[in-house]
Amino acid sequence: MGHMSGPYVIRGSVSLPEAELMWRFSRSSGPGGQHVNTSDSQVELRFDLAATEALPEVWKARALERLASRLVNGVVTVRASEHRSQWRNRETAAVRLTALLAEATAPPPKPRRATKIPRGINERRLREKKQRAETKRGRQARDWS
Repeated sequence: MGHMSGPYVIRGSVSLPEAELMWRFSRSSGPGGQHVNTSDSQVELRFDLAATEALPEVWKARALERLASRLVNGVVTVRASEHRSQWRNRETAAVRLTALLAEATAPPPKPRRATKIPRGINERRLREKKQRAETKRGRQARDWS
């Protein structure tokens, strides 16, 4: 994970404005010894997707649709508490949010174009099937009586 504080780029020239990010810090569970009881190292990053002006309308609509199950009143929330330092958890949460938004705003994949199987391939498959059947027929037990 690289150094990221500053503009959080989603894709191209579109980035998340720092002013629209809402940070909340709390005590983290897990390892850290006595340090964990005194520092607010868990990070919760919230971004109001429904109200933002930073994203193009098409992207915003796409993201709102794709992230519908994760949104609470149009706000997407990301948590990070893996690291002992609040700063590293902030970076992790920001990276997660930008990755989530980049995936949610990505254009839909091109539809698959149906293609016809070439006749030669189909004929070869049927020919091989017949050969296999002949081989197996040759193995069948004969009536020796």
